[in-house]
Amino acid sequence: MPSTLTAPSPDRATAAPREGGAPRRRTRVFALPEARWAAAATILFLIALPLQLTDAPAWAWGPLYALSYATGGWEPGWAGLQALKDKTLDVDLLMIVAALGAAAIGQVMDGALLIVIFATSGALEALATARTADSVRGLLDLSPAKATRLDTDGSEVIVPVEELAVGDTILVRPGERVGADGRVLDGASDVDQATITGEPLPVAKEVGDEVFAGTLNGTGALRVRVERDASDSVIARIVRMVEEASETKAPTQLFIEKVEQRYSLGMVAATLAVFLVPLAFGAELTGSLLRAMTFMIVASPCAVVLATMPPLLSAIANAGRHGVLVKSAVVMERLGETDAVALDKTGTLTEGTPRVTDARPLTGSGLDEDEVLTLAAAAEHPSEHPLARAVVDAARERGLDLPVAEDFDSTPGIGVTASVGGRVVAVGAPARLLDGSSDAHSARAAVVARELEDSGGTAVLVTVDGAPVGLLAIADRLRADATATVASLTSLTGAAPVLLTGDNPRAAARLAAEVGIGDVRAGLLPQHKVDVVKELEHAGRRVMVVGDGVNDAPALAAAHTGVAMGRAGSDLALETADAVIVRDELRTVPAVIALSRRARQLVAQNLIIAGVFIAGLVAWDLIGTLPLPLGVAGHEGSTVIVGLNGLRLLREAAWKRAVQ
Repeated sequence: MPSTLTAPSPDRATAAPREGGAPRRRTRVFALPEARWAAAATILFLIALPLQLTDAPAWAWGPLYALSYATGGWEPGWAGLQALKDKTLDVDLLMIVAALGAAAIGQVMDGALLIVIFATSGALEALATARTADSVRGLLDLSPAKATRLDTDGSEVIVPVEELAVGDTILVRPGERVGADGRVLDGASDVDQATITGEPLPVAKEVGDEVFAGTLNGTGALRVRVERDASDSVIARIVRMVEEASETKAPTQLFIEKVEQRYSLGMVAATLAVFLVPLAFGAELTGSLLRAMTFMIVASPCAVVLATMPPLLSAIANAGRHGVLVKSAVVMERLGETDAVALDKTGTLTEGTPRVTDARPLTGSGLDEDEVLTLAAAAEHPSEHPLARAVVDAARERGLDLPVAEDFDSTPGIGVTASVGGRVVAVGAPARLLDGSSDAHSARAAVVARELEDSGGTAVLVTVDGAPVGLLAIADRLRADATATVASLTSLTGAAPVLLTGDNPRAAARLAAEVGIGDVRAGLLPQHKVDVVKELEHAGRRVMVVGDGVNDAPALAAAHTGVAMGRAGSDLALETADAVIVRDELRTVPAVIALSRRARQLVAQNLIIAGVFIAGLVAWDLIGTLPLPLGVAGHEGSTVIVGLNGLRLLREAAWKRAVQ
């Protein structure tokens, strides 16, 4: 089984740069030997099948099936034989023996199909593991390879970040990524640290504030004193946490795999007993051999294996049609075990994009909402700050005409100023623009700013020629289906979800109250989210984590199941997660849990059906005389029944019931 920590092979695709971010490392599908062997087996099977169905001579399609068996089965067969050295009879060898057994009784096509399905499943698992490793390594690209160190004489030296020592001072220019975890000694800027905390808006940084390696500096220059070695930075710890969680997460298996050892060993022992015991009492060799062969066929686990896979694979296919990518049958089975859910805030419960939610003109300003928004948007138009874009977008949504701004100036941590229609318009942080002013307009502006911030938004003050005229509230908008999703998850699991966020407690509490969440954990770094997951698991809960960012990846890896929001999700979150919400429809999370539980019910039904058939046929063979053709027919009939029963989850009605 590939490991997340395997070194990149020469076959791996090189890292291709992406606009606005780190290079993306992606393993090519056919760089993996598992994928090449699975593809070869599939092609050979698809060539042989029509030849057989059109009554071509056996010499035309027989060798093709044989090659399909060889190409698709040699790797799992070899792995199974290797496991025998440890006295373990694993599913790899069981599947190969089942396929060869099918061929031995004339079901060559059925055996080849089993080989193809098994080989393809192994290839997909290997690809998922390799892609996760790619993303873990790619995460390190978020941190710059070099930094500008300031020596004691004031000179600037470009050095690798690994050479930085605690106590060094580095210069972070506008638009650069911070080279090391540290504290600001001089300067002011807005730093986008969404990769670390998940906060939707850049954070104002000034002297004394902490900054993290890999975060993106805004328009100001910063002098930063290094406080951690590169190997101990927050971003490096995220990498280690994902790797450790991926390695130490308890291996899970499908239900049938859990009983595979005892059943397989028991069947082998019973077959030998059916053959040898009658011989010991003087029975004929031919009759004993025929009875033993019939027993082996009717007791073989084909129907039991198919009892599990079709419901789970059908559920995967149905979920995929509705925008949920579930990465394996094991994951689909595990989703239904969820009894606690932890939700990220930004990009999960919310859209992840700041928007203007309110415009408040101040009494006596003589302006209305549209006029305040027009002045603010005109002044902010030249700026690239996310808050500025939110203001401009709001004005455009209202169809407002923006006058041309002149003499634009931006001061990190304070705001912007510009000349609009001959008046000086300033837009920025109320505390900075008011600067201790105590006149009536300033006092009123301060009161309104507190009201807007208490409601969970970021307050932005607009002044004209130094006098406050209005305020804007900017916040990340709640997803339309968030409240309904929280209610559904509460109903399914018996407890309201937990909110995990790096955002400030006030904003988190406001949003949690709005959607019906009582347990709020705010201001969390990635390792703190993992701690919450472990706390819930130690209490006996099977935790599902739903998130979208790099900062969520360790928790996604540590959880019983991790679900990533696909549209804006980071590469690491998408690859680490067990399932991906491709269309960002949050309501599909409870739906896929319900679908998984329905699949588990069908698995139980199928196991009962298969068990009844096997018990009946085995009893007939041992007590009476079961004709071999009838035994084969009964065995194949049970296989068909459980297979068709599992395919019921492919219907649209199954999804509709799940979303109710």
